[in-house]
Amino acid sequence: MASFLKKQNPGTSRSSSYATIITVLIATELVGTFESAMIFIAMPSLMAEFNTDAASVGWAATSFLLVAAASAAICGRLGDMYGRKKMLVIVLFISVLGSIISFSAGSIEGVILGRAFQGAAGATLPLGLGIVRAGIKKDKVPGAIALVAAVSFIAGAGGSLVAGVLLDLGNWQGLFVVSGILGLIAAVMAMTMLAPSTELSTERKKIDFMGGLLFAPAIALVLYGVSNSTVWGVTDARTLQFVFGGLAVAAIWCWWELRVDDPMINLRLLKTNKMALTQLATAILSVGPLVAAQIIGPMIMLSPSGPGVGLGLSPTIGGLIIFGAATVAFLCAPISGKIAARMGARRALQIGILICVIGYTALFWAQHGVLSYIIAISVVFVGTMFAYTAFPNLVAESVPVENTSEGMGINTVTRTIFMGVGTTVTTMALASSTVEGSSVPAEGAYSLAYVIVLIASVIGFVLASLIRERVATQDPAGETDLVSAVEG
Repeated sequence: MASFLKKQNPGTSRSSSYATIITVLIATELVGTFESAMIFIAMPSLMAEFNTDAASVGWAATSFLLVAAASAAICGRLGDMYGRKKMLVIVLFISVLGSIISFSAGSIEGVILGRAFQGAAGATLPLGLGIVRAGIKKDKVPGAIALVAAVSFIAGAGGSLVAGVLLDLGNWQGLFVVSGILGLIAAVMAMTMLAPSTELSTERKKIDFMGGLLFAPAIALVLYGVSNSTVWGVTDARTLQFVFGGLAVAAIWCWWELRVDDPMINLRLLKTNKMALTQLATAILSVGPLVAAQIIGPMIMLSPSGPGVGLGLSPTIGGLIIFGAATVAFLCAPISGKIAARMGARRALQIGILICVIGYTALFWAQHGVLSYIIAISVVFVGTMFAYTAFPNLVAESVPVENTSEGMGINTVTRTIFMGVGTTVTTMALASSTVEGSSVPAEGAYSLAYVIVLIASVIGFVLASLIRERVATQDPAGETDLVSAVEG
């Protein structure tokens, strides 16, 4: 393993062209995001196929999120140490193995196991953005980061569309065939087209295995408790035991990581005002506007028309609408990159939040007509796209180049965890009031969900306003130290 991860010499590496880097990284990001999105629309089919309940099938999504969160942070760190290209290829091949396991599984447990292997692809975004920052000219970095991050958004929408078509054809296993082919193509492209990673640290560092071992269980316990809180109850002893048990492990992990010389996840990056507030804004917005549309949108489209809220559309048509709205948002992504380059990523984030608020407000009034719904959800997706592309640029402005991948990994982990929390919050809001005699959410339930989105948006906007406009340097000593008290 040590020989395989032997560091590359930055001084002797060939370089890849801008077009080559962007093409390869778009292909790799398609893998992770497609695999993340495709499973949600497939859950009813898996329940019928394996004759099991929603709680069991839900772990096909949860297992992916757990591994994806850990992979983003740990592999981001290893990429900065030993080569982002090498780690990118490794996680893609692990993802392909997961597709094979899920495809050939004869039980829901086998599907869940395969989904856990697929979760390794959660590191594609932080590794890819690290390659972008180190491999292209400085003036093109904001736009390139916005483009690569935007692909993750539209790939998720594409996952919903492809999943809807395959499910209408009655073939859930086709999802894993598609994901496996995408992973294999992306891995080969990364191996053959990308140059060896540059701007790596020349200092030999030890791998913090203890940090890696503590990190994954902490996330697993918290997400397991949150994801089952709708079944057990928020105040149930089992929910509290898992959540607080995970938080206790997380506290021990933080204590460890702040005391070792070469931590797996460098929490010292959170010493700067910009990096710390970026993660806090990411967390708040992930609970609200960033995740709500993924739940509210399909619910409105696929719920039967009539009493309550619902358009009565098929999975294929619903997936097509989501893909169309995401395409509109994708075309607006370069605007976010230009705003970040000229005015700073903070401004791009604030604009995105305002667009989200406008979109969700319009969605409240447009949830009974198909055309008005399409317009409103497109506006929401544009605002969400601005936020998605602003976060990586904020991280790039906050950390040194050699720490880019692990900085992006921390941001991806934050977003993954709190989108899990947001999923629970939104679904609980929708379940708070239903149409009599059915499980379809009533209009009052949607109103509650919109209020939660509005509150999160306001808090996120305030946090964005507090972020200082400062270009990243190698010595962030001038910034407010937000973790030294923990370090002791």
